[in-house]
Amino acid sequence: MNDFFDPDAMIARFRDRAEAVRKRSMPPIEGVERERFKEQARLDFMDYAMLADATVHFEDGVLTLTIDLRSGD
Repeated sequence: MNDFFDPDAMIARFRDRAEAVRKRSMPPIEGVERERFKEQARLDFMDYAMLADATVHFEDGVLTLTIDLRSGD
């Protein structure tokens, strides 16, 4: 797996996905569907952004992503 898997490239793709979700325009929908779309976009951004901020460790075929969820206080 080491021969073709680049964990840093994977993190970069998540960073790109988070940015794409953040810039995604709102389709012409109304009411409940609009709220569902907004909530899904919020969750997508949060998921991609967290993965984009992960510290990556790849050793012996095991990928470990560390995400610090502690507040910055």
